[in-house]
Amino acid sequence: MRNRILIIILACLTASCTVGPDYQRPAVDVPTGWRLSEKEAKDLAQTAWWEQFKDPILNNLITTALRENKDLMIAAARIEEYAGRYGVVRSGLFPQVGAAGQYSREQVTETGDNKSSPGFKTNTDVYAANFNASWEIDLWGRIRRSTESAQAQLLATEEARQGVILSLVSSVATAYINLRDLDRQVEISKSTAKSRGESYALFQERFKGGVISDLELSQNRSQYEEALASIPPLEKAVTQQENGLSVLLGRNPGPILRGKTIDTLSLPPIVAGMPSDLLARRPDIRQAEQTLIAANAQIGVAKAAYFPAISLTGAYGYASGDLSDLFKGPSRAWQYSAPVTMPIFTAGKIAGGVKAAEAIQQQALIGYQQTIQNAFREVDDALTNQAQTAKQLAAQKSQVDSLRQYASIARMRYDNGYTDFLTVLDAERSLFNAELAYTQTKGALYLALINLYKAMGGGWVGKAEQLAAPKGTS
Repeated sequence: MRNRILIIILACLTASCTVGPDYQRPAVDVPTGWRLSEKEAKDLAQTAWWEQFKDPILNNLITTALRENKDLMIAAARIEEYAGRYGVVRSGLFPQVGAAGQYSREQVTETGDNKSSPGFKTNTDVYAANFNASWEIDLWGRIRRSTESAQAQLLATEEARQGVILSLVSSVATAYINLRDLDRQVEISKSTAKSRGESYALFQERFKGGVISDLELSQNRSQYEEALASIPPLEKAVTQQENGLSVLLGRNPGPILRGKTIDTLSLPPIVAGMPSDLLARRPDIRQAEQTLIAANAQIGVAKAAYFPAISLTGAYGYASGDLSDLFKGPSRAWQYSAPVTMPIFTAGKIAGGVKAAEAIQQQALIGYQQTIQNAFREVDDALTNQAQTAKQLAAQKSQVDSLRQYASIARMRYDNGYTDFLTVLDAERSLFNAELAYTQTKGALYLALINLYKAMGGGWVGKAEQLAAPKGTS
């Protein structure tokens, strides 16, 4: 009888199958190229691109953020959570074995209707020790599909952490560039205010000497006050930028150490890559695919509920009223069984579960396709932004040079009595605004390149992940 049962079990295992669809990567409509191609583009996807700015302070800030940022710590802890979940689900593929021991003592009443019969003990000792085992035979692949889903969810959380690293490095670099841009704007405003303050003092002396009118003095004062008024908003923005960067570094708000100025930072090369590269480069795309794989496997889990479930259970041990006789032959006890359960009528419960799993898979599929399309859009936008911002910066550089010459000539003509002060006022105000705009555009060009590195993704995320490891680990 026992051999027959073993033969049936082996036959079931041999004939086992896995219900539900096997995952196949969906076909993706990939563009043949980007709308804008750069002839001098370089493939920096495998390198630590932030080092191309050649600013050691920025490098240190990014290293600090990768080790101390709280969002990254949460992402790492989430991986541990899903690794644990995967271990729990996968354990169902193997027999579960346990052991138990027991000692009990019972006192039987000596009075009333339930009192013990004459000659029987009123006190009873029971000693027991046994091993038990259970194993669900995964005939229809329910556990295997659940394991497949749990593994995909684990991989998705790992890709999510990669995405956090990608965003974190880009955010720190962006915040630092914005900070140095604001620093330069403050410097321009203070320099302009100082120059205009000196001019205003000179005009006051001329007014006292009757050389100029009160109209010209008022015009000069308004120009000076304009420069003074531009400083507080910029200094406020600097403080806010420092505080935001501090949080990215995992610190309380406070001052940030500076390195190179916005004018001395090296301009990194343009990153290259084909649209098809994004499928392997970007963590968010890989995460979306793992989410789709997990949802696809859950369809099989739901469909397996239609079929019988077979489990093997058994126990072997000893029980005795005397400890000295516990492990002797007569005290031996064993039991095994192979229960089978099968749904007959569930009022649509299983069908509803399958329908829900299929709908979730469709949502994941559409989300995967949407993620890819959004990635293509981000890269195309970043390439266009970089190219057009570079053109804008070149034009503004020429404008600043022209306005600087215009302001110098206007001041010289005014000092020699060939023009009124309104011309000087217009020239210097235009130059001030153009210098601020030029600095802002220069910062925007750096940010455009950072966004391009972020949009492209690539092996540099792995380089950053190595920096995220605590010191002394690899």
